[in-house]
Amino acid sequence: MAAIKKIRIQYYRSKNSTPAKHKAVVKGLGFTRLNQIVERVDNESIRGMVKAVPHLVRILEK
Repeated sequence: MAAIKKIRIQYYRSKNSTPAKHKAVVKGLGFTRLNQIVERVDNESIRGMVKAVPHLVRILEK
């Protein structure tokens, strides 16, 4: 059985003064506070969300 690939994402810049769509993406990724790190399944939908707000979040290497 193959292991599920995970991706670590950090929310490092504030969503203040950003469009409502960007705020929704940050919330959809599961972030509730600044500098928070979350692990999500590495799939196309999560990668697309990260790609939509590259100025607010970053991908961390393991």
